[in-house]
Amino acid sequence: MELMNSDRLLSNRIKRRSFLLGTGFLTGLAVTSQLHPALAKSRFSNYPFSLGIASGDPLPDGVVLWTRLAPDPLNGGGMPQRNVVVQWQIALDENMRKVVQRGKVLATPGMGHSVHVDVRGLEPERWYWYQFKVGNEVSPIGRTRTAAALYSYTKQLNFAFVSCQDWQNGYYTAYQHLANEDLDLVVHLGDYIYEYGPQAGGPRQHNSPEILSLADYRNRYALYKGDQNLQAAHANFPWIVTWDDHEVDNNYANLIPEDNQTLEAFKERRANAYQAYYEHMPLRQSSLPKGADLMLYRRLTFGNLAEFNVLDTRQYRTNQPCNDGLKPRCAEALNPNATMTGSEQEQWLQKGLNKSRSRWNVIAQQTMLAEYNFNAGASPGVFNVDQWDGYVAARNRLLNFLNQRQPSNPVVITGDIHSSWVHDLKLDFSNPNSATVGTEFVGTSITSDFPIGFIAPVQAALPKNPHTKFFDGAFRGYVRCNLTPQRWQSDYRVVSSIIDQNASVRTLASFVVENGQPGAQRI
Repeated sequence: MELMNSDRLLSNRIKRRSFLLGTGFLTGLAVTSQLHPALAKSRFSNYPFSLGIASGDPLPDGVVLWTRLAPDPLNGGGMPQRNVVVQWQIALDENMRKVVQRGKVLATPGMGHSVHVDVRGLEPERWYWYQFKVGNEVSPIGRTRTAAALYSYTKQLNFAFVSCQDWQNGYYTAYQHLANEDLDLVVHLGDYIYEYGPQAGGPRQHNSPEILSLADYRNRYALYKGDQNLQAAHANFPWIVTWDDHEVDNNYANLIPEDNQTLEAFKERRANAYQAYYEHMPLRQSSLPKGADLMLYRRLTFGNLAEFNVLDTRQYRTNQPCNDGLKPRCAEALNPNATMTGSEQEQWLQKGLNKSRSRWNVIAQQTMLAEYNFNAGASPGVFNVDQWDGYVAARNRLLNFLNQRQPSNPVVITGDIHSSWVHDLKLDFSNPNSATVGTEFVGTSITSDFPIGFIAPVQAALPKNPHTKFFDGAFRGYVRCNLTPQRWQSDYRVVSSIIDQNASVRTLASFVVENGQPGAQRI
């Protein structure tokens, strides 16, 4: 029996090899006894897998599989207020003939009819293909990959990191090209959605005023996840995700909003935003939100080659000092109690780095860690205090730790600033001869703007910041990384335009870090 009729197939599949529809699921599998009664057979007003599929957080023996049922995605999803049985299977081949596991899971109204299947018992460092079925409808086929066995010898790892994909600014052509790269995984560093209302002038517009309620956030994610280029990138690789500010509210810090909201109102907004984030990301149950709290920082290891420390620098941070923005540092920016991560996460990071046996120790986080003095003239310096430049003592603790404990090859990957940078991380940024204790690669946005008028002032300030090896604010795209035991290479891949759906891609610049030699060199 055909899993999807030809008209539905043509209208819903992404033209990628990993989206080929194969033979179907076996029927008659029993739902486990602990599941509540549910609709085992459902009719839908439209295709229920409109938001695509995804996988994430690969382990040596497992991976999370995700989808959300949404036949009317921009209007609350269009699902009945009932639990619905969703079948899943995972196979060794893209035609889904060599199935190794299958099961059933409930999609519930309380979680927006999203499902998160934590598959275990898989083999390390290999590709798998997966698919969902509900009623008579089947999803596209996705491809995913497990991590290498813990501490096993690993020859190489290929990944890309991305951030900042404002729907209104442009098309996701960067994701179209990323989906065709030879990668093992994708890391998203935040600003998956933007919370703003519609803004005139761009090629696309948001579908509602500024979002506040759970229904608002769900509809906004549905808008973004309906993009076929984004769906293709999710379907071809497992993702590791973390957030920044726009998943909730621009420049929020802990329970302090940008807008003039009461504490209770913002707690409710943050709880809504966090739940919608979980509902739409391939995260394990360990990240299931509890009201306005969600555990997102975590660690993933790929053999003996790389360990990713994924940070959350929004949920626990103290308020931005000096009334936020670009300005000279005030005393608050030097406050030893100011924190980006909170003390618990800071200790977790240090303990993990101290125990790591990996060749490359990756810190995946949001805002620029390196100092950058935007004032090309005389004193005083001008800094972005929403970045680590507003949390100087916290940054110094991290850099001093890297200098004293010397974990192998620390590399920071960063998003947020909608532009491309490469930094040597200095123990003392005011002294060019100070020890280099790590490397930072800052990736540009998928679509979000960097102010054109600000490019020249940043370039003018480069001589005052000799630790900064590269800057570009003109292009959007992603960073492709190749890791081997001997070196790390970062290629800055940029698209020719974000308003041309046929835009080309090229490598703007490439940098390498040699094993045991912190700091980047252009090639």
